[in-house]
Parts: sequence; structure tokens; C-alpha cells
Amino acid sequence: MNHKNPYKTKNYKTIFGLLLLLLVSLIACKKNYYVDTGKANAKFDGTIMQYLDSKPLYFDTLAKVIRLADMENVFKNEQITFFAPTDPTIQKAIDGLNKQLSSLGRDTVTKLEDIKPNAWKEMLSLYIFKGVNRLKDYTQIDTMALDTYAGQGYISYNNTPINIGVIYNDAVNGSVRVKYAGYRQLMISYIPDLTKPKTRWINTLISSSDINPTKGIVHVLKIKPHSFGFSSALFSATAIEKGIGN
Repeated sequence: MNHKNPYKTKNYKTIFGLLLLLLVSLIACKKNYYVDTGKANAKFDGTIMQYLDSKPLYFDTLAKVIRLADMENVFKNEQITFFAPTDPTIQKAIDGLNKQLSSLGRDTVTKLEDIKPNAWKEMLSLYIFKGVNRLKDYTQIDTMALDTYAGQGYISYNNTPINIGVIYNDAVNGSVRVKYAGYRQLMISYIPDLTKPKTRWINTLISSSDINPTKGIVHVLKIKPHSFGFSSALFSATAIEKGIGN
């Protein structure tokens, strides 16, 4: 009768484990540090508007908002960089608006059309920048060291100053940490008070960067904790100022 050698079996398992570890290490060495874990297929054969329409799970509401704002041609024909907010961030902003309206004893929003096109346009324009910029085109930012790594100021489509920069994360291997040697991730920041340009920023990280339609570049914002318009208060104030309902 033949008996299996338990030590031989153990050795096979050890060798297999080492080979698997080596394979994972080789894959890790090929990681593109300009794209975070929200990596997406960079090339898209179509306009930015067509890209958004092709991803209804994430951008169905956003596409409707663009059309309500009468900005569809911007996304079809112009060379822009767009920091795309996903649908849940728009719902979050509307929820905040409805709380504000309820507190004022006013009717709440039940459909996107209840918000005036000019309000949608003003909020959308915060995320649009003329020209094409990929992650590699932005400078480093470190919110704990803004005097050294401050990112850079940009003017959005509605002439609002916005800060954009690249976070250089640390590389960590066990107890070893190498400063700024890890993956890189875009961050866009709204500046509430321009008299104090380095305080109280509303920061939003990007989940997928450098998506490349035929015209322009798209960087997709992380869902949490972002609210469309960067803050519920700003969105609510803009929507109420422009008028709610018919």
C-alpha cells in the first residue's frame, strides 16, 4: 500500500505559496501610480456627453442635469476637463435643499425640473475647466504642509477659484513608511472664504482619473462624502436664490 509523504506535500504547498507571492509582487511592480484603485479604461470613443450617457448607473441624473442646464454642447464640443460628480452626490444635495425648504415652510423639490436651469448651470460650472489636464499636469498638494505643497489655483467655468492638486500618498511595507512614495490621487477643493485662501477648504478626492473621450478629460469624484455643489448650504442657497418650482 502506498502512503503519501506529508512532508513532501507540505513542501509543494510552500513552493506554490512562494510562486504565488512572487507573481503578486511582479504585478504590484507594474502598478500605475497615476491611477488609484478606482482605475477605469482611459480611452473612450465618443464625447464626454456620450461617455456619461454610457454609464447610467453612475451618471444618469448628472446627464439629465446637464441637459436641464442647457450645457450639452459644452460637453459635446468643447475641450474641457470635467470633474464628474456621481448621481448620489446630486441626491445628497437635493436632500439638503429639501430640509432647508421644509424649515422655511415651503414646498420641497420632487423632480429635477423644480430647480431652475441657471442654478444647475452655476453648480455644474464649478466642476468644469477649460483646456485639458491629466493627473500628471497638476502639482503636489499636502493639506498638512500647504506652505510647501499647495497644489494650484484654477478658475472654473463660472469664474470661481478652485484648488486642484495631487496627493502623494506614503508607501507602507510593514513598519516601514516612505514619505510621498505611494500612489498618487487627485483632489479638488472649494475655497469658501477667499480672504483666507488656505483655510476651511471643502476637499473631494477623485476615484478614477484621466478618462479620455475624443474631446476633453474626465476625472470621476468619489461618492462619499461629496455633495453636489461642494456643500449642501451652497447648493441650497443657489437653488433658492434662482427660484424653486414653476
